Amino acid sequence: MTIKPAKLSDPAVRAFVNAVNSHDREGFMRLLAPGATMSDDGSDRDLADWIEREIFSSHGHMDVQSESDGGRQLVADYRNDTWGEMRTAWRFTVEEDGRISRFDTGQA
Repeated sequence: MTIKPAKLSDPAVRAFVNAVNSHDREGFMRLLAPGATMSDDGSDRDLADWIEREIFSSHGHMDVQSESDGGRQLVADYRNDTWGEMRTAWRFTVEEDGRISRFDTGQA
């Protein structure tokens, strides 16, 4: 059963999912803390390159299936034009100012 983004518990994660699904690059970038980092399948990636390739130029979309850790861990069906659809896990580190300093994703 898909969880609608508006029902996600953590405000920063909710905004992240909304930005991905609406292809709002500017809104997405405002969510990230300075120097934010990320990993994909356990390997650190260049954040700017990854989000361009995996989210924005390939029309990424997240259908969240579950959340845990106060909404900072998600399992989502993620799809884009490059890879099709796959079950993915996401973990977010959110700073006191509400911005995301790190996210980790990979196949679930």
